[in-house]
Amino acid sequence: MKSLKKTSASLPHTGIALPFVLLAVGLLSGCQLEPTTKNVLELPPITGFPQPTIAPPPDTVEEIQPKLADITAREFAIAKDSGIVGGLAEITVQAGDTLPDIARHFGLGYNDITIANPVINPWTPEAGARVMLPLRFILPDAPRKGIVLNLANMRLFYYSSKQPDAVFTYPIGIGREGWNTPLGQTTIVAKTVKPTWTVPESIRREHAAKGDHLPKTVPPGPYNPLGDYALPLGFGNYLVHGTNKPYGVGMQVSHGCVRLYPEDIEVLFKKTSVGTPVRIIHQPYMTAWDGDMLYLEAHEPLPKWAGQKERQQKSLLKQLRQTADERGVTVDWEKVDRILQRADGIPTPILTASPELPELVAQVPEVQHPEHFYGQPVVPELTDSDLVLIVADFDNELTAQQLAAMLSHQGPPIPARQIEKDGSYQVIAGPFKDQKEAESVAHRIKMDFEIDAKLGMMTIQ
Repeated sequence: MKSLKKTSASLPHTGIALPFVLLAVGLLSGCQLEPTTKNVLELPPITGFPQPTIAPPPDTVEEIQPKLADITAREFAIAKDSGIVGGLAEITVQAGDTLPDIARHFGLGYNDITIANPVINPWTPEAGARVMLPLRFILPDAPRKGIVLNLANMRLFYYSSKQPDAVFTYPIGIGREGWNTPLGQTTIVAKTVKPTWTVPESIRREHAAKGDHLPKTVPPGPYNPLGDYALPLGFGNYLVHGTNKPYGVGMQVSHGCVRLYPEDIEVLFKKTSVGTPVRIIHQPYMTAWDGDMLYLEAHEPLPKWAGQKERQQKSLLKQLRQTADERGVTVDWEKVDRILQRADGIPTPILTASPELPELVAQVPEVQHPEHFYGQPVVPELTDSDLVLIVADFDNELTAQQLAAMLSHQGPPIPARQIEKDGSYQVIAGPFKDQKEAESVAHRIKMDFEIDAKLGMMTIQ
Protein backbone atom coordinates (compact mmCIF):
# COMPACT_ATOMS: atom_id res chain seq x y z
CA MET A 1 0.00 0.00 0.00
CA LYS A 2 1.20 3.50 -0.78
CA SER A 3 1.71 5.41 2.47
CA LEU A 4 0.46 8.99 2.46
CA LYS A 5 2.51 10.15 5.42
CA LYS A 6 5.14 11.78 3.20
CA THR A 7 2.97 12.87 0.30
CA SER A 8 2.88 16.47 -0.83
CA ALA A 9 -0.54 17.33 -2.25
CA SER A 10 -3.23 18.29 0.26
CA LEU A 11 -6.74 17.62 1.47
CA PRO A 12 -9.00 20.65 1.59
CA HIS A 13 -9.24 22.49 4.92
CA THR A 14 -6.50 20.35 6.46
CA GLY A 15 -3.28 20.81 4.52
CA ILE A 16 -2.96 17.03 4.29
CA ALA A 17 -1.93 15.62 0.95
CA LEU A 18 -4.58 14.45 -1.43
CA PRO A 19 -6.35 15.99 -4.43
CA PHE A 20 -9.87 17.14 -3.56
CA VAL A 21 -11.46 14.62 -5.78
CA LEU A 22 -14.82 14.27 -4.38
CA LEU A 23 -14.84 17.02 -6.79
CA ALA A 24 -13.64 14.75 -9.32
CA VAL A 25 -17.22 13.72 -8.91
CA GLY A 26 -17.39 15.53 -12.20
CA LEU A 27 -15.10 13.18 -14.04
CA LEU A 28 -17.89 10.85 -15.08
CA SER A 29 -20.09 13.63 -16.27
CA GLY A 30 -21.48 14.12 -19.68
CA CYS A 31 -24.46 15.40 -21.44
CA GLN A 32 -25.31 13.25 -24.36
CA LEU A 33 -28.26 10.87 -24.46
CA GLU A 34 -28.77 7.69 -26.38
CA PRO A 35 -31.47 8.60 -28.93
CA THR A 36 -34.91 7.87 -27.50
CA THR A 37 -38.52 8.89 -27.89
CA LYS A 38 -39.55 7.81 -24.41
CA ASN A 39 -41.32 10.67 -22.66
CA VAL A 40 -43.03 10.29 -19.31
CA LEU A 41 -45.98 12.22 -17.99
CA GLU A 42 -46.78 10.54 -14.69
CA LEU A 43 -44.31 9.72 -11.92
CA PRO A 44 -44.74 8.34 -8.43
CA PRO A 45 -44.09 10.89 -5.70
CA ILE A 46 -40.93 10.87 -3.61
CA THR A 47 -41.50 9.18 -0.28
CA GLY A 48 -39.59 8.74 2.93
CA PHE A 49 -38.18 12.28 3.17
CA PRO A 50 -37.63 13.20 6.84
CA GLN A 51 -39.64 16.18 8.02
CA PRO A 52 -37.56 18.68 10.01
CA THR A 53 -39.00 20.43 13.04
CA ILE A 54 -38.41 24.16 13.09
CA ALA A 55 -38.52 26.31 16.18
CA PRO A 56 -40.31 29.63 15.53
CA PRO A 57 -38.05 32.68 15.40
CA PRO A 58 -38.25 35.25 18.21
CA ASP A 59 -41.04 37.79 17.80
CA THR A 60 -38.52 40.63 17.90
CA VAL A 61 -36.99 39.67 14.56
CA GLU A 62 -40.00 38.44 12.57
CA GLU A 63 -39.93 41.43 10.22
CA ILE A 64 -36.27 40.87 9.35
CA GLN A 65 -36.22 37.08 9.71
CA PRO A 66 -39.40 35.38 8.44
CA LYS A 67 -40.19 31.78 9.23
CA LEU A 68 -38.77 29.11 7.00
CA ALA A 69 -40.72 27.82 4.04
CA ASP A 70 -41.45 24.20 3.22
CA ILE A 71 -37.89 22.89 3.13
CA THR A 72 -38.64 19.37 2.00
CA ALA A 73 -40.73 20.55 -0.97
CA ARG A 74 -38.13 23.24 -1.83
CA GLU A 75 -41.16 25.54 -2.17
CA PHE A 76 -41.05 29.18 -1.06
CA ALA A 77 -43.88 31.70 -1.03
CA ILE A 78 -43.26 34.98 -2.84
CA ALA A 79 -44.65 37.89 -0.86
CA LYS A 80 -46.28 40.74 -2.78
CA ASP A 81 -43.76 43.33 -3.99
CA SER A 82 -40.86 41.30 -2.62
CA GLY A 83 -37.88 39.85 -4.46
CA ILE A 84 -36.62 37.74 -1.58
CA VAL A 85 -37.87 34.41 -0.21
CA GLY A 86 -37.20 32.06 2.69
CA GLY A 87 -35.25 32.63 5.89
CA LEU A 88 -32.02 31.78 7.64
CA ALA A 89 -31.80 28.95 10.16
CA GLU A 90 -29.16 26.93 11.97
CA ILE A 91 -28.56 23.40 13.20
CA THR A 92 -26.27 21.96 15.86
CA VAL A 93 -23.77 19.39 14.62
CA GLN A 94 -23.80 15.89 16.08
CA ALA A 95 -20.95 13.37 15.93
CA GLY A 96 -20.64 11.86 12.46
CA ASP A 97 -22.35 14.71 10.61
CA THR A 98 -20.87 16.26 7.48
CA LEU A 99 -21.83 19.58 5.92
CA PRO A 100 -22.68 17.88 2.59
CA ASP A 101 -25.22 15.67 4.39
CA ILE A 102 -26.75 18.67 6.14
CA ALA A 103 -26.81 20.63 2.89
CA ARG A 104 -28.56 17.93 0.88
CA HIS A 105 -31.20 17.37 3.55
CA PHE A 106 -32.18 21.04 3.54
CA GLY A 107 -31.97 21.70 -0.20
CA LEU A 108 -28.59 23.42 -0.21
CA GLY A 109 -25.51 22.77 -2.31
CA TYR A 110 -21.91 22.32 -1.25
CA ASN A 111 -21.23 25.93 -2.21
CA ASP A 112 -24.19 27.27 -0.19
CA ILE A 113 -23.22 25.66 3.08
CA THR A 114 -19.44 26.04 2.90
CA ILE A 115 -19.32 29.75 2.04
CA ALA A 116 -21.89 30.44 4.76
CA ASN A 117 -19.80 28.46 7.29
CA PRO A 118 -16.19 29.19 6.24
CA VAL A 119 -14.54 28.20 9.52
CA ILE A 120 -16.17 24.76 9.74
CA ASN A 121 -14.49 21.74 8.12
CA PRO A 122 -17.06 20.33 5.67
CA TRP A 123 -16.12 16.68 6.25
CA THR A 124 -15.32 16.62 9.97
CA PRO A 125 -17.31 19.36 11.70
CA GLU A 126 -16.92 19.34 15.45
CA ALA A 127 -19.90 18.05 17.44
CA GLY A 128 -21.73 20.98 19.02
CA ALA A 129 -20.81 23.44 16.26
CA ARG A 130 -23.61 25.67 15.02
CA VAL A 131 -24.08 25.47 11.27
CA MET A 132 -25.82 28.26 9.39
CA LEU A 133 -28.48 27.12 6.90
CA PRO A 134 -28.62 29.91 4.27
CA LEU A 135 -32.20 29.24 3.21
CA ARG A 136 -32.96 32.79 2.18
CA PHE A 137 -32.60 33.70 -1.47
CA ILE A 138 -32.88 36.82 -3.58
CA LEU A 139 -34.73 36.00 -6.78
CA PRO A 140 -32.65 36.61 -9.91
CA ASP A 141 -33.33 39.64 -12.09
CA ALA A 142 -35.11 37.69 -14.82
CA PRO A 143 -38.69 37.00 -15.92
CA ARG A 144 -40.43 34.75 -13.43
CA LYS A 145 -41.44 32.17 -15.96
CA GLY A 146 -40.37 28.55 -16.26
CA ILE A 147 -36.79 27.76 -15.21
CA VAL A 148 -34.17 30.35 -14.37
CA LEU A 149 -30.65 29.03 -13.73
CA ASN A 150 -28.23 31.40 -12.00
CA LEU A 151 -24.76 29.97 -12.46
CA ALA A 152 -23.20 32.46 -10.03
CA ASN A 153 -24.90 30.92 -6.99
CA MET A 154 -25.44 27.51 -8.62
CA ARG A 155 -29.19 27.54 -8.09
CA LEU A 156 -32.24 26.77 -10.19
CA PHE A 157 -35.51 28.67 -9.73
CA TYR A 158 -38.71 27.21 -11.15
CA TYR A 159 -41.80 29.37 -11.55
CA SER A 160 -44.99 27.44 -12.25
CA SER A 161 -47.90 29.14 -13.99
CA LYS A 162 -50.14 27.07 -11.72
CA GLN A 163 -48.59 28.60 -8.57
CA PRO A 164 -47.86 32.27 -9.37
CA ASP A 165 -47.17 33.16 -5.73
CA ALA A 166 -44.51 30.50 -5.18
CA VAL A 167 -41.07 29.48 -6.43
CA PHE A 168 -39.35 26.12 -6.27
CA THR A 169 -35.61 26.39 -5.91
CA TYR A 170 -32.93 23.72 -6.07
CA PRO A 171 -29.13 23.71 -5.78
CA ILE A 172 -27.31 22.60 -8.91
CA GLY A 173 -23.93 21.35 -10.08
CA ILE A 174 -22.63 23.06 -13.22
CA GLY A 175 -19.83 22.89 -15.78
CA ARG A 176 -16.27 23.12 -14.57
CA GLU A 177 -13.70 25.53 -15.99
CA GLY A 178 -13.10 24.73 -19.62
CA TRP A 179 -16.50 23.02 -19.84
CA ASN A 180 -18.64 25.96 -18.77
CA THR A 181 -22.42 25.74 -18.79
CA PRO A 182 -23.56 28.17 -21.50
CA LEU A 183 -25.63 31.29 -20.96
CA GLY A 184 -28.77 31.97 -22.97
CA GLN A 185 -32.44 31.21 -23.48
CA THR A 186 -33.81 27.87 -24.58
CA THR A 187 -36.53 25.36 -23.71
CA ILE A 188 -36.92 21.79 -22.51
CA VAL A 189 -37.15 19.76 -25.72
CA ALA A 190 -37.70 16.25 -24.32
CA LYS A 191 -38.18 14.27 -21.11
CA THR A 192 -36.36 10.99 -20.59
CA VAL A 193 -36.56 8.44 -17.79
CA LYS A 194 -33.67 6.02 -17.16
CA PRO A 195 -31.52 7.64 -19.83
CA THR A 196 -28.59 5.90 -21.51
CA TRP A 197 -25.45 8.04 -21.57
CA THR A 198 -23.67 8.24 -24.89
CA VAL A 199 -20.14 9.14 -23.82
CA PRO A 200 -18.76 12.03 -25.89
CA GLU A 201 -15.44 11.27 -27.58
CA SER A 202 -13.82 14.21 -25.80
CA ILE A 203 -14.65 12.67 -22.42
CA ARG A 204 -13.47 9.22 -23.53
CA ARG A 205 -10.14 10.74 -24.58
CA GLU A 206 -9.86 12.61 -21.27
CA HIS A 207 -10.35 9.42 -19.28
CA ALA A 208 -8.16 7.32 -21.54
CA ALA A 209 -5.28 9.71 -20.86
CA LYS A 210 -5.56 8.68 -17.21
CA GLY A 211 -5.71 4.99 -18.03
CA ASP A 212 -9.48 4.84 -17.50
CA HIS A 213 -11.15 3.51 -20.64
CA LEU A 214 -14.84 4.32 -20.84
CA PRO A 215 -17.38 2.48 -23.02
CA LYS A 216 -19.19 4.26 -25.82
CA THR A 217 -22.48 4.07 -23.92
CA VAL A 218 -23.43 3.61 -20.26
CA PRO A 219 -26.83 2.02 -19.57
CA PRO A 220 -29.16 3.13 -16.77
CA GLY A 221 -27.93 2.17 -13.32
CA PRO A 222 -25.66 3.26 -10.48
CA TYR A 223 -22.73 4.11 -12.79
CA ASN A 224 -24.72 6.33 -15.13
CA PRO A 225 -23.86 9.99 -14.38
CA LEU A 226 -27.20 11.20 -15.75
CA GLY A 227 -29.16 9.59 -12.92
CA ASP A 228 -32.77 8.52 -13.49
CA TYR A 229 -34.21 11.63 -15.15
CA ALA A 230 -33.00 13.93 -17.91
CA LEU A 231 -34.41 17.10 -19.46
CA PRO A 232 -32.57 17.82 -22.74
CA LEU A 233 -32.32 21.50 -23.62
CA GLY A 234 -32.65 23.14 -27.01
CA PHE A 235 -29.00 23.97 -27.57
CA GLY A 236 -26.03 21.67 -27.99
CA ASN A 237 -26.02 18.44 -26.02
CA TYR A 238 -26.79 20.13 -22.71
CA LEU A 239 -29.19 18.61 -20.21
CA VAL A 240 -30.73 19.26 -16.83
CA HIS A 241 -30.46 15.87 -15.17
CA GLY A 242 -30.00 13.85 -12.01
CA THR A 243 -26.71 12.38 -10.92
CA ASN A 244 -25.11 9.30 -9.42
CA LYS A 245 -22.76 11.64 -7.54
CA PRO A 246 -25.13 13.80 -5.49
CA TYR A 247 -22.39 15.37 -3.39
CA GLY A 248 -21.13 17.20 -6.47
CA VAL A 249 -24.23 19.40 -6.38
CA GLY A 250 -23.16 22.94 -5.59
CA MET A 251 -19.84 22.57 -7.40
CA GLN A 252 -18.36 23.20 -10.82
CA VAL A 253 -17.78 19.58 -11.71
CA SER A 254 -19.68 18.60 -14.85
CA HIS A 255 -18.81 18.80 -18.53
CA GLY A 256 -21.38 21.56 -18.96
CA CYS A 257 -24.67 19.96 -17.97
CA VAL A 258 -26.76 20.97 -14.98
CA ARG A 259 -27.09 18.39 -12.16
CA LEU A 260 -29.70 18.19 -9.43
CA TYR A 261 -29.98 15.93 -6.41
CA PRO A 262 -31.84 12.72 -7.40
CA GLU A 263 -34.83 13.64 -5.22
CA ASP A 264 -35.00 17.16 -6.70
CA ILE A 265 -34.82 16.22 -10.38
CA GLU A 266 -37.62 13.72 -9.83
CA VAL A 267 -39.90 16.50 -8.59
CA LEU A 268 -38.81 19.01 -11.23
CA PHE A 269 -39.24 16.37 -13.95
CA LYS A 270 -42.84 15.85 -12.90
CA LYS A 271 -43.63 19.58 -12.69
CA THR A 272 -42.19 20.63 -16.04
CA SER A 273 -43.19 19.83 -19.60
CA VAL A 274 -41.68 19.91 -23.07
CA GLY A 275 -41.59 23.56 -24.11
CA THR A 276 -40.92 24.93 -20.61
CA PRO A 277 -38.71 28.01 -21.07
CA VAL A 278 -35.19 27.89 -19.62
CA ARG A 279 -33.05 30.98 -19.05
CA ILE A 280 -29.40 30.59 -17.96
CA ILE A 281 -27.76 33.66 -16.42
CA HIS A 282 -24.74 34.67 -14.32
CA GLN A 283 -25.68 37.20 -11.62
CA PRO A 284 -23.22 37.24 -8.70
CA TYR A 285 -24.66 40.42 -7.15
CA MET A 286 -28.39 40.67 -6.51
CA THR A 287 -30.52 43.17 -4.63
CA ALA A 288 -34.13 43.06 -3.50
CA TRP A 289 -36.60 44.94 -1.37
CA ASP A 290 -38.49 43.20 1.41
CA GLY A 291 -40.96 45.72 2.75
CA ASP A 292 -38.97 48.86 3.54
CA MET A 293 -35.63 47.06 3.74
CA LEU A 294 -33.12 46.69 0.90
CA TYR A 295 -31.00 43.53 0.79
CA LEU A 296 -27.81 42.57 -1.03
CA GLU A 297 -26.67 39.02 -1.81
CA ALA A 298 -23.10 38.60 -3.08
CA HIS A 299 -21.19 35.69 -4.61
CA GLU A 300 -17.77 35.46 -6.16
CA PRO A 301 -18.10 35.53 -9.95
CA LEU A 302 -17.27 32.18 -11.52
CA PRO A 303 -13.74 31.91 -12.96
CA LYS A 304 -14.94 32.48 -16.53
CA TRP A 305 -16.30 35.89 -15.50
CA ALA A 306 -13.71 36.79 -12.86
CA GLY A 307 -12.24 39.46 -15.13
CA GLN A 308 -15.59 41.28 -15.08
CA LYS A 309 -15.74 41.51 -11.28
CA GLU A 310 -14.66 45.14 -10.97
CA ARG A 311 -17.02 46.28 -13.71
CA GLN A 312 -19.92 44.31 -12.20
CA GLN A 313 -19.32 45.82 -8.77
CA LYS A 314 -19.20 49.34 -10.22
CA SER A 315 -22.49 48.66 -11.97
CA LEU A 316 -23.98 47.42 -8.70
CA LEU A 317 -22.89 50.55 -6.81
CA LYS A 318 -24.34 52.76 -9.53
CA GLN A 319 -27.63 50.85 -9.31
CA LEU A 320 -27.70 51.20 -5.52
CA ARG A 321 -27.09 54.97 -5.71
CA GLN A 322 -29.97 55.34 -8.15
CA THR A 323 -32.24 53.23 -5.95
CA ALA A 324 -31.31 55.24 -2.86
CA ASP A 325 -32.10 58.51 -4.64
CA GLU A 326 -35.41 57.24 -5.99
CA ARG A 327 -36.54 55.81 -2.64
CA GLY A 328 -35.08 58.57 -0.45
CA VAL A 329 -33.11 56.10 1.67
CA THR A 330 -29.52 55.97 2.88
CA VAL A 331 -27.29 53.03 2.03
CA ASP A 332 -24.55 51.96 4.46
CA TRP A 333 -21.70 51.86 1.94
CA GLU A 334 -19.21 50.38 4.39
CA LYS A 335 -21.60 47.48 4.94
CA VAL A 336 -21.97 47.03 1.18
CA ASP A 337 -18.19 46.79 0.90
CA ARG A 338 -18.05 44.17 3.67
CA ILE A 339 -20.76 42.09 1.98
CA LEU A 340 -18.90 42.20 -1.33
CA GLN A 341 -15.71 41.12 0.43
CA ARG A 342 -17.48 38.24 2.25
CA ALA A 343 -19.34 37.03 -0.83
CA ASP A 344 -21.06 34.45 1.38
CA GLY A 345 -24.39 34.29 -0.45
CA ILE A 346 -26.38 35.46 2.59
CA PRO A 347 -28.90 38.23 1.80
CA THR A 348 -28.05 41.05 4.20
CA PRO A 349 -29.87 44.37 4.81
CA ILE A 350 -27.79 47.35 3.68
CA LEU A 351 -29.64 50.49 4.73
CA THR A 352 -28.19 52.68 7.46
CA ALA A 353 -28.87 51.34 10.99
CA SER A 354 -30.02 47.96 9.64
CA PRO A 355 -28.92 44.86 11.56
CA GLU A 356 -25.39 43.54 11.00
CA LEU A 357 -24.92 39.91 9.99
CA PRO A 358 -23.84 38.80 13.51
CA GLU A 359 -27.10 40.21 14.87
CA LEU A 360 -29.10 38.28 12.29
CA VAL A 361 -27.15 35.09 12.92
CA ALA A 362 -27.66 35.36 16.68
CA GLN A 363 -31.42 35.47 16.25
CA VAL A 364 -32.13 32.79 13.64
CA PRO A 365 -34.34 29.81 14.50
CA GLU A 366 -32.74 26.45 15.17
CA VAL A 367 -33.82 23.39 13.22
CA GLN A 368 -34.20 20.19 15.21
CA HIS A 369 -31.60 17.60 14.25
CA PRO A 370 -33.25 14.67 12.39
CA GLU A 371 -32.54 11.07 13.33
CA HIS A 372 -30.95 10.58 9.91
CA PHE A 373 -30.20 13.04 7.14
CA TYR A 374 -31.84 12.30 3.83
CA GLY A 375 -29.44 10.36 1.60
CA GLN A 376 -26.75 10.14 4.28
CA PRO A 377 -24.49 7.13 3.54
CA VAL A 378 -24.68 4.21 5.93
CA VAL A 379 -21.33 2.50 6.52
CA PRO A 380 -21.85 -1.19 7.42
CA GLU A 381 -20.07 -2.74 10.36
CA LEU A 382 -17.09 -4.94 9.59
CA THR A 383 -16.92 -8.53 10.73
CA ASP A 384 -13.96 -10.85 11.06
CA SER A 385 -12.39 -11.91 7.74
CA ASP A 386 -14.32 -9.35 5.65
CA LEU A 387 -12.72 -8.51 2.32
CA VAL A 388 -11.60 -4.86 2.46
CA LEU A 389 -9.28 -2.30 0.90
CA ILE A 390 -6.62 -0.66 3.02
CA VAL A 391 -6.71 2.78 1.43
CA ALA A 392 -4.21 4.84 3.42
CA ASP A 393 -2.76 5.49 6.84
CA PHE A 394 -2.13 8.79 8.58
CA ASP A 395 -0.56 10.12 11.75
CA ASN A 396 -3.55 12.42 12.18
CA GLU A 397 -6.96 11.00 13.14
CA LEU A 398 -8.90 13.96 11.76
CA THR A 399 -7.31 13.55 8.35
CA ALA A 400 -8.21 9.87 8.28
CA GLN A 401 -11.79 10.71 9.23
CA GLN A 402 -11.95 13.24 6.41
CA LEU A 403 -10.75 10.82 3.74
CA ALA A 404 -13.16 8.16 5.01
CA ALA A 405 -16.04 10.66 4.81
CA MET A 406 -15.08 11.68 1.29
CA LEU A 407 -14.95 8.06 0.16
CA SER A 408 -18.33 7.34 1.70
CA HIS A 409 -19.78 10.27 -0.25
CA GLN A 410 -18.50 9.22 -3.65
CA GLY A 411 -20.98 8.15 -6.26
CA PRO A 412 -21.77 5.33 -6.00
CA PRO A 413 -20.69 5.45 -2.32
CA ILE A 414 -17.56 3.62 -1.21
CA PRO A 415 -18.22 2.51 2.40
CA ALA A 416 -15.22 3.58 4.47
CA ARG A 417 -14.18 4.24 8.03
CA GLN A 418 -11.00 5.04 9.92
CA ILE A 419 -9.53 2.75 12.59
CA GLU A 420 -6.58 3.15 14.91
CA LYS A 421 -3.84 0.55 14.43
CA ASP A 422 -0.25 0.44 15.64
CA GLY A 423 -0.16 4.11 16.54
CA SER A 424 -1.55 5.36 13.22
CA TYR A 425 -4.99 5.80 11.68
CA GLN A 426 -5.96 3.59 8.76
CA VAL A 427 -8.71 4.28 6.27
CA ILE A 428 -10.49 1.02 5.43
CA ALA A 429 -12.99 0.64 2.58
CA GLY A 430 -15.46 -2.21 2.37
CA PRO A 431 -16.67 -4.82 2.98
CA PHE A 432 -16.84 -6.22 -0.55
CA LYS A 433 -18.65 -9.32 -1.72
CA ASP A 434 -15.74 -10.58 -3.84
CA GLN A 435 -12.32 -9.70 -5.21
CA LYS A 436 -13.74 -8.37 -8.49
CA GLU A 437 -15.85 -5.78 -6.69
CA ALA A 438 -12.92 -4.79 -4.48
CA GLU A 439 -10.60 -4.38 -7.46
CA SER A 440 -13.20 -2.25 -9.26
CA VAL A 441 -13.40 0.07 -6.25
CA ALA A 442 -9.60 0.16 -5.99
CA HIS A 443 -9.53 1.34 -9.62
CA ARG A 444 -12.01 4.11 -8.84
CA ILE A 445 -9.92 5.25 -5.87
CA LYS A 446 -6.82 5.26 -8.05
CA MET A 447 -8.56 7.31 -10.77
CA ASP A 448 -10.23 9.81 -8.45
CA PHE A 449 -7.83 10.13 -5.52
CA GLU A 450 -4.51 8.96 -7.00
CA ILE A 451 -4.14 6.48 -4.15
CA ASP A 452 -3.11 2.85 -4.52
CA ALA A 453 -5.44 0.91 -2.21
CA LYS A 454 -4.32 -2.56 -1.11
CA LEU A 455 -6.59 -5.61 -0.95
CA GLY A 456 -6.74 -7.27 2.47
CA MET A 457 -8.78 -9.19 5.00
CA MET A 458 -10.19 -7.54 8.10
CA THR A 459 -9.30 -9.15 11.40
CA ILE A 460 -11.35 -7.96 14.35
CA GLN A 461 -9.22 -7.78 17.50
